[in-house]
Amino acid sequence: MKIGVQAEFDPIRWLDKSLIHLCTRFGDYQKDIPSSFSLSPRFSIFPQFMFHLRRSQFVQVFNNSLDETAYFRTILNRENVANSVVMIQPSLISYSFHSTPEPALLDVSAIAADRILLLDSYFSIVVFHGSTIAQWRKAGYHNQPEHVVFAQLLQAPRDDANDITKERFPVPRLVICDQHGSQARFLLAKLNPSATYNSDIPAPEREILFTDDVSFEVFLDHLQRLAVQ
Repeated sequence: MKIGVQAEFDPIRWLDKSLIHLCTRFGDYQKDIPSSFSLSPRFSIFPQFMFHLRRSQFVQVFNNSLDETAYFRTILNRENVANSVVMIQPSLISYSFHSTPEPALLDVSAIAADRILLLDSYFSIVVFHGSTIAQWRKAGYHNQPEHVVFAQLLQAPRDDANDITKERFPVPRLVICDQHGSQARFLLAKLNPSATYNSDIPAPEREILFTDDVSFEVFLDHLQRLAVQ
């Protein structure tokens, strides 16, 4: 990898230039009209994948030791495509009273007070309880016979997390956390920051991220502007 052999190599800049070149080459658009830009169905999800790669521990090495960075990149090169995709763009499953477990967008909007989220980022498995779910659990409602459905809701993501852990090597870190808790950072760091503390539109009932990272929407807007030039 160029990251390991070129001291002055900027991986994010290289990824951005490569993505812009690809979109310019294979996108459909009218010159200098960003709103006309589109990709074929085969490429439509690729910018989103690159967005998460730019934010991953393979590129963003801040707060990681050299050994950790080398370990992450070694595992990425060793594993198959399916596992590598999960490392770069984690899977997110939502559990609630209103529906069966279902995939959720890897976005801060997926967080809700009455929902449990299961994040699989390969190296870690996160079971995240919304604030209302956490309050009910701390009150011991799941131990009462009349709230057996709530007990089943609490147990379902843990069972799924244990199943993933048993089948994976190296064994991922299991994190059980609550909304607004310190361990919630393991989930928040992987979500698209579509709502932050400096968002133009206030969202009092939505979770917001305290970050200066750009959202995927802003990233895609800049990509379209540069690709059609």
